[in-house]
Amino acid sequence: MSGSGNHETMDITLHVWRQAPGGEGKMVTYVDEAKGISPDMSFLEMLDIVNERLIAKGEEPIAFEHDCREGICGSCGMMINGRAHGPERATATCQLHMRKFRDGDEIYVEPWRARAFPVLRDLVVDRQALDRIVEAGGYITAPTGSAPDGNLIPVPKEAADSAMDAAACIGCGACVAACPNSAAQLFTSAKLQHLNLLPQGQAERYQRTQAMVDTMEDFFGSCTNHGECQEACPKDISIDFIAYMNRDYTKAQIKNRRLAGQQ
Repeated sequence: MSGSGNHETMDITLHVWRQAPGGEGKMVTYVDEAKGISPDMSFLEMLDIVNERLIAKGEEPIAFEHDCREGICGSCGMMINGRAHGPERATATCQLHMRKFRDGDEIYVEPWRARAFPVLRDLVVDRQALDRIVEAGGYITAPTGSAPDGNLIPVPKEAADSAMDAAACIGCGACVAACPNSAAQLFTSAKLQHLNLLPQGQAERYQRTQAMVDTMEDFFGSCTNHGECQEACPKDISIDFIAYMNRDYTKAQIKNRRLAGQQ
């Protein structure tokens, strides 16, 4: 690392995917713009510095998504050296620090690579396919009126804990980007099970399951149990939820068929 006053800095070589809307993309290398980087910066703060230097030179800044920068919103996803969100496990890109790299490193940054996530510009992709899955049934229908008492419906602790683990999904799409089949089973199962495990979610459980899984299959590939989704997930969500989803989907096909026959 090179010295800068009382602080150490690092120089890196940055290779970034640049793509104009509707155009062809290519990797562009930045050297001078990525010098003097503090190891205490987050990866997105490093990109901010690079963009400031590009703008000062009259060049177009690198487009990337961000919002909360606290590992909550899920918008910061990108491939870093071929890994979703970068080299640190269970960490979103916005929480990845430059100290995880070394002075002189070459870093390759690309957008998610999946048919369901078309590139809009540079590192920004369209993730509306994930929204379509949630819209298909990722909610609990409730009548209007005053809110019920918080203790009105008892929830077993095991169910509550498991539902909270599933609800940790931030919808970043890393599971899709990491999967060799571009499957979205981990995302869909997490969105399903945080409702299906609760007493409040039972009334629509099987209708919800079939609707969301069928919608998922319209956009994404099939799961073949590689397990890459679990490794890439910044919230460390378990692939056990995929097994629960598959179980519920099998039951849903039987139960929904019976209900259709009674109508």
